[in-house]
Amino acid sequence: QVIMISGHATISTAMTSVKLGAFDFIEKPLSLDILLLTIRRALDRQKNSSSVEGSGKVVTEEPFQYRKISLEGVGGELPDLPFEPQRQAIPSAQKVAKGKRTSSLPQRTLKQSMVLYGTGLHSGKKTGLLLQPLPPHSGILFGSISSDEVVPAHLDFVQTTDFATSLKKGRAIAKTVEHLMAVLHAYHITNLMVKMIEEIPIMDGSASEFCKMVEEAGVEEQEERAEELIIERRIEIVNKNKSLIIEPAETFSIHFFLDYPPPIGQQTLDFVLESGEAFKNQIAPARTFGFVKDIEMLNRMGLGGGGRLHNIILVDNEKIVNTELRFQDEFVRHKILDLIGDFYLLNRPIRGKVTAHLTGHTENIALMKKIQEATREKER
Repeated sequence: QVIMISGHATISTAMTSVKLGAFDFIEKPLSLDILLLTIRRALDRQKNSSSVEGSGKVVTEEPFQYRKISLEGVGGELPDLPFEPQRQAIPSAQKVAKGKRTSSLPQRTLKQSMVLYGTGLHSGKKTGLLLQPLPPHSGILFGSISSDEVVPAHLDFVQTTDFATSLKKGRAIAKTVEHLMAVLHAYHITNLMVKMIEEIPIMDGSASEFCKMVEEAGVEEQEERAEELIIERRIEIVNKNKSLIIEPAETFSIHFFLDYPPPIGQQTLDFVLESGEAFKNQIAPARTFGFVKDIEMLNRMGLGGGGRLHNIILVDNEKIVNTELRFQDEFVRHKILDLIGDFYLLNRPIRGKVTAHLTGHTENIALMKKIQEATREKER
């Protein structure tokens, strides 16, 4: 397998290297930790797949196309890394539940690397993703194409919730992560490296292409287990007419009430996250929406540069301006999509019933912080 190292790369260089068959791409200056992690991933991949040949695939935004790239494997062993890639200080399910209720699921990663091209919704810049399998207990990491810094997909690193959920740690930035995180939540992907330049591509405004990408790559169950976070008591956020509540339940379910002026109006939907298939069919196709009256403000803020007529539902005071709806209640379905993504920022699947009333990213993150505080209190 080939690991490509460059000193002056661009996103195009990184994408081209993977398209040509490279297992990974690393930009100088080199970090020994990241280099060892990359080599161990390559050897773990060969060890886990035995003599089965892997492949990487390429996805583009316009049009959506996949192409299989052949990768050759190597054998061998490496000593343990001098660090743990990501072990967040999150209590086990046993401690959260005080021994009453425990549950765990197999950790998962992708069977092969994937490449995606697209445009950032808010930056408007051409961008791309390299999605690469990681060993157990690595977590979901967002890394830069041009440096070795990473930001974990974790609540502790949320930088802003203005119009989207964005993460930051040091110089590592990951903007608009909620759609991809929702897909990883739905397919229970627990270990993955996501390399990019600052922002996740918006694609067509929905999460459908991310679902397709995960299914094309294949999901690999790993030997290690991931403990579920089981909600044992009611926790809520209330702010005037907005409220977000989570309470004990046997599954992860969402009841969402949305109320906007016409032409959207009131919409209500109940959804149970039972499987990736249910998510793919009922929630993932719902697209990002925005209002004509907000375009000027977004432009002043330097946001919305990638919002085109084909990747956002544009609404004025009377009608949907630019597209036909995929669902009669597509707006509330998209709000549920965002919530599912935000609720995966504790690196653990959650079991509880969520009731949302007029809420968004800010309330999602606020409630997640209260859940995190509650679990840490139980650990003490």
